[in-house]
Amino acid sequence: MTRANRQDPQLGLLEGYVKKILAAPVYDLAVRTPLQLAPALSQALGNQILLKREDLQPTFSFKIRGAYNKLSQLSEAQRQRGVITASAGNHAQGVALAARELGIEATIVMPTHTPELKVIGVRSRGAEAVLHGPSFPFALAYALELAAQTGRTFVSPFDDPDVIAGQGTVGMEILRQQPGALDAIFVPVGGGGLIAGIAAYVKYLRPEVRIVGVESEHSNCLQMALKAGERVVLPSVGTFADGVAVAQVGVHGFEICRHYVDEVLTVSNDELCAAIKDIYDDTRSITEPSGALAVAGIKRYVAQRQVRGQTLVAIDSGANINFDSLGGIAQRVALGNAVPA
Repeated sequence: MTRANRQDPQLGLLEGYVKKILAAPVYDLAVRTPLQLAPALSQALGNQILLKREDLQPTFSFKIRGAYNKLSQLSEAQRQRGVITASAGNHAQGVALAARELGIEATIVMPTHTPELKVIGVRSRGAEAVLHGPSFPFALAYALELAAQTGRTFVSPFDDPDVIAGQGTVGMEILRQQPGALDAIFVPVGGGGLIAGIAAYVKYLRPEVRIVGVESEHSNCLQMALKAGERVVLPSVGTFADGVAVAQVGVHGFEICRHYVDEVLTVSNDELCAAIKDIYDDTRSITEPSGALAVAGIKRYVAQRQVRGQTLVAIDSGANINFDSLGGIAQRVALGNAVPA
């Protein structure tokens, strides 16, 4: 197994995260999800496509990993005061479940457009859900204001080393499940916590594996930050892929991504709809739009580069979607499959 270049000036940063990832107690609550072959998609694309099934977590999203890792490391005084966070829904459910298991009171600020399924998921796990603002940036600002007023600990959905390390356990599992051929890992990107954690672990142990971020073209904050060489704030974000509707990548995540993410692709809403069907055809599971980003990215990547015979992993990151949204998604599948490379 190839290790990171010992001359790499960022090696200490990677080593720190690898240690935190290995020590993260996420399996007190999260599960080790399967890395599953997608046979129909593999045949269609001429590559071996593997799906990392994070939609099978207890909260139907990878976010439980980072949420639990962060909350489990709070001091007793912090636990007594409670926590507050902002989320488009998946981190919210992770925090709610982790807080319930650890006996911590939690308040979650969510955008007003948040799918009802996610709001119900928060409240059913014992947390308080507060709906505020048209998109995540507004919910975030309000949550930070409430945290300052109440003295509760703010739990970032992505911009926190402990959260990043929790998400990085996804990368640890992939390398253990696929020790052989592995050309690239495609990762959905919102605020950058998942891709930062995966990149830190994978690039330390197997730097030859490409890390490819996939963003909605309506919320491409990492792509724009890498282009500018610094974090930027998008003037607006689309909410079709509500789980990644973030206007600015996190500070901690960007420090990793700027050095260790090889490429960032963007995909359209129609491409996401087509990818949701692709995942359904191979798994009989229904993914939310943000959860299908990686598969949509692989399809675009293969079409653009004409690669064949490679082993490509897609993170299937979540399945929290309102049932009544499915009709509209089904109608857009043909458009998504017709998108040119």
